[in-house]
Amino acid sequence: MQWSDYTTGQRIKILRGKDVTQSALAEMTGLSVVTVQKAEQDKALTLNTLMLIADALGVDTSVVLGQQAPRRAMEQADRTMVRTLSQVVHDTAAGLLPDHLEEADGAAGIRAAINRCWALYWKGHYVDAGALAAPLLQQAAMHRHNQPAGSVDEAWGLLADAYRLSAYVSNLMGARDLAYAAIGHAQFAAERCADELQPAIVTSGRSWIYLRDARLPAALQLAEKAATDTEPRFSKATPEQLTVYGSHINFAAVVASRLKDKERTADYLSQSHATGARMVSEHKAYGTLFGPVTASTQAVGINVALGQTGKALKLIKGIRDVSQLTEAAQNRYAMDKAMAQADANLWDASLDTLEATLTGAPQWARHQALPSVIVAKVGQASTARLRRVTELIGMRSSVTHGFPPATARSAL
Repeated sequence: MQWSDYTTGQRIKILRGKDVTQSALAEMTGLSVVTVQKAEQDKALTLNTLMLIADALGVDTSVVLGQQAPRRAMEQADRTMVRTLSQVVHDTAAGLLPDHLEEADGAAGIRAAINRCWALYWKGHYVDAGALAAPLLQQAAMHRHNQPAGSVDEAWGLLADAYRLSAYVSNLMGARDLAYAAIGHAQFAAERCADELQPAIVTSGRSWIYLRDARLPAALQLAEKAATDTEPRFSKATPEQLTVYGSHINFAAVVASRLKDKERTADYLSQSHATGARMVSEHKAYGTLFGPVTASTQAVGINVALGQTGKALKLIKGIRDVSQLTEAAQNRYAMDKAMAQADANLWDASLDTLEATLTGAPQWARHQALPSVIVAKVGQASTARLRRVTELIGMRSSVTHGFPPATARSAL
């Protein structure tokens, strides 16, 4: 059954989900419970009621009317966050800031908020990160606006970071148009700051958005440019420079693997491992983390993408401790591991890995489609086990009425 096949009242009820009662929706909109009930029963729906309900549920009116399907795996809180973030991204880019807004914390406070936002992002708490990104972006825009002429370099860098965070959250939430807009504003800001690494970092972020939009040749071109622009002189490279270059050359390998270019992938992987080896341990910089463990775990997913299951399993055997990775990176590695196990017909091992991750990181798993792809591969496991894991996957989406599973997500 397609989204347009439901009545408007049924769509409101589906969008409301189990977490928002009719009474709660009435309170959110300022409407009476009777009015909400009538709307869900298709008895009465004025234009004003339609607009209030759509705004409260965090969707466009076209979604309520069935002209556009809602994004998959998004709950009401997710939609509200994306809608708010979208308004802030577009308003700040147009120079529109709330009249009551005052700069509260200065550059140091904004940098601290950026770091907190990245911490939430790398824990897999994307909704929380997006909720923080909106006021952070407003503060960064106000800070830049308040700087005297000739002294805005650092302010542009903070604004670039805030837009890039917004782009990353939007991309993971499936809000592709918003991701494109935010990364474009990030590029504009990055080119005006004094940090020579910022433009390349944003270019790599754009490459990731292209990758998830299946624009693979363009994604590879951008990924290669970002890696080239950040390649340091290894004899004098700082940990920050190695982190940025390592993450970028590694991502170039990810994109090349999606294009099935084994020779280019192998070359980039070799450079990634060499960079990781020089670093000895993982290091954080510019909202990312890289080191020898990252290089090894990312190589697992890259070999899986190339269909080189044996190489992936051999790498897995050599990886003992992933505690240095961010939580999101640990979870992504677990999914790549489960996929490799499924490709090798190790059904029970694959389900063990998958179930442990879904149970341990439900917030992260809600926004991933790869678990569904893995389950589809595991065709020889016990029915009871498959049912249990399928139920865990089903918990990720509040709208499961007749929609096919989303396509597999690309690596971060």
